[in-house]
Amino acid sequence: MRGEGLEAGRDFDLVLILSGGNALGAFQAGVYEALHEAGLEPDWIVGTSIGAINGALIAGTEPARRVEALRAFWRSPFDGGFGWTFASDTFRRTAAANWTVAVGRSGLFGPVLSGTAGPAIYETQQLRRTLLASVDFDRLNTGGCRYTATAVDLESGEDVAFDSAERRVEADHVRASAALPVLFPPVEIDGRWMVDGGVSANLALDPFFVTPPVRATFCIAVDLLPLAQRRPRTIGEAGSRMQDLLFAAQSRHALARWRDAYASHGEPGITFAKLTYARQEDEIVGKALDYSATTLETRWQRGRDEAESLLQAIRDGKLPLRGPGLRIHEG
Repeated sequence: MRGEGLEAGRDFDLVLILSGGNALGAFQAGVYEALHEAGLEPDWIVGTSIGAINGALIAGTEPARRVEALRAFWRSPFDGGFGWTFASDTFRRTAAANWTVAVGRSGLFGPVLSGTAGPAIYETQQLRRTLLASVDFDRLNTGGCRYTATAVDLESGEDVAFDSAERRVEADHVRASAALPVLFPPVEIDGRWMVDGGVSANLALDPFFVTPPVRATFCIAVDLLPLAQRRPRTIGEAGSRMQDLLFAAQSRHALARWRDAYASHGEPGITFAKLTYARQEDEIVGKALDYSATTLETRWQRGRDEAESLLQAIRDGKLPLRGPGLRIHEG
């Protein structure tokens, strides 16, 4: 069913908006894999934090190798169980998160051993090295996929978008988008200190909606933090749930605002599909730092499943991609 009613004779632009969520970002990689296998490559990626990193790996890699690049980034030799065959899944996940807290995530961040990285628990120079080794920044800036990473000016609080349509984007711009305060140090860009765009908008809808598109557009927004989940049972779960709500509420309010703004929008039409990593009943407190191999693979598969369901709904005619106005689907 490859490309059926989608890529074949495509007369619309495809936009991906990828939220922050640290290790939960493997879900986004699975979403992309399903799109890639359907022959759908994005024309524009807007990313925040881990979404900016995933987006850079996609936009900065030739299409035939994009899934491979994501696989290499999300590959983990660590199962969280330390070889203990009797360990439960919860134990493995918790051990993996605790291990990340202690030593960081190789290739992304590690404990600050001196004051040179700024006021933070971890340094991210190794993320910079990983990006330089894994992303073709010439392709990212001049290839067929526009790329935008969002950040926040630490001192003024201003939202900032590093957009390849307006300037050259480099590894430090991506690193700045993922510089969550306290955990990671701010990144200096043109004399300004930048931090994680998720502080302001974890799902960065504004760069897409602020200028109405000139061509029919299919926008898929992948949100890693769910608005709805079961009631917490422990203090730890309550803290984790509070974080979800803080970020997810941002997305809800922003989407409602843009729904109102586009109420009288005509042609070209926009189909907006929001995919949320909602199946998190088996996730642990500290889920965003759980980089264990089995967990990452589970998240990847769930993202792929959600994207395949969305594509099937389109093929079945349940979600039209053409027509006037803004049509919103929340999966």
